[in-house]
Amino acid sequence: MTATRGEFHQQHLEQAQAKASQLFAQRPVLKGAWLTWVAGQLYTLSPGEYASMVRRELQRLQTSNEALKPLL
Repeated sequence: MTATRGEFHQQHLEQAQAKASQLFAQRPVLKGAWLTWVAGQLYTLSPGEYASMVRRELQRLQTSNEALKPLL
């Protein structure tokens, strides 16, 4: 029996958030090379649905980070 999309999302959300946080933490270290590096990291993730979840979490982190910049 395969999991529905919603079940898959629930089962893997914490893992995807943790992976996105790990990848995002490398941004200040890698600077300009980060985007290419993170694209390669996302390419290695599977299944594709999980990679998409990590990508969405990275976008959320990026948006949150940009929103905080004026406050810093």
